[in-house]
Amino acid sequence: MNLELVLTYAIAISLLVGAIFALVGAIGLLKFNDSMTRLHAPTKVGTVGIGAFLLASMIHSFTFSEGSFHELLIMAFLFVTAPISANFIAKVNIHCRSCDTPPSPPRDDTWSTLNVPEADRALAADAKSTAKS
Repeated sequence: MNLELVLTYAIAISLLVGAIFALVGAIGLLKFNDSMTRLHAPTKVGTVGIGAFLLASMIHSFTFSEGSFHELLIMAFLFVTAPISANFIAKVNIHCRSCDTPPSPPRDDTWSTLNVPEADRALAADAKSTAKS
């Protein structure tokens, strides 16, 4: 078994993984009910499925020619932009009230601040004293 045959199998496995993720993403896009749950399927295809296809392309170019790093740049661009665009689409759905909104945060003076409740300070002091002994 030479290296070219092993890399050919790696290409086939990467293509198979990409095709499975694309199929599952397409089925999820069609079968989910509302826009927020429907949003989950294509974002996974955009990252993992397309990433597997690009990985197969990179392995093929390094195996049978001089190689190419263009796919790596495309993959980095997709991994950065897909979560950001999914976040923006989710925010639009929340602002348009086309889905259930998340619950409101609790109203106290410690939520999202640096104020620490007294009970937590006592727990931290106890943890420090047990760690020293």
